[in-house]
Amino acid sequence: MAQLHTLAVLVENKPGVLTRVAALFARRAFNIKSLTVGETEHPEVSRMTIIVEADEQPFEQITKQLNKLVNVLKIVELTAQDSVERRLLLLKVQADETRRTGVLQVVDLFRAHVVDVQPESVVIESIGSLSKLEALLKAIEPYGVTEIVQSGAVAIGRGSRSITDQLKEK
Repeated sequence: MAQLHTLAVLVENKPGVLTRVAALFARRAFNIKSLTVGETEHPEVSRMTIIVEADEQPFEQITKQLNKLVNVLKIVELTAQDSVERRLLLLKVQADETRRTGVLQVVDLFRAHVVDVQPESVVIESIGSLSKLEALLKAIEPYGVTEIVQSGAVAIGRGSRSITDQLKEK
């Protein structure tokens, strides 16, 4: 049965690298569930956090092929037990004077934040795990969600070691 896999992929910070990585997944008919990319503490290195749903055997094949790409420096699979994963969610909710108190109670309950207030709506920001954000959406849904924007996941391993430190060891 297919399961979710989270990959931390260190790549050279050069134009076209994201396209080559995404194309590799597309050619193998893998749907990327989440993808985020940003510079690391080393400006010449970017880190991709990729979440993909796959069976074990095809997943091993794609990681081997990913390792063969010239600009890929390091790949680490992060497990839920050994890493911290977060996502950002922004949602616009109908919140006129009659509904605003209820919306604010849900916001407080989930330790979210109101980042914009208009006469008929509010924009809520929440950072957390996928399950927390899904629970927030379910709780706020009765008030009328008019727009949702969410980031992909970012994940980092627990403990003192860094995967960028491992680059120096090569």
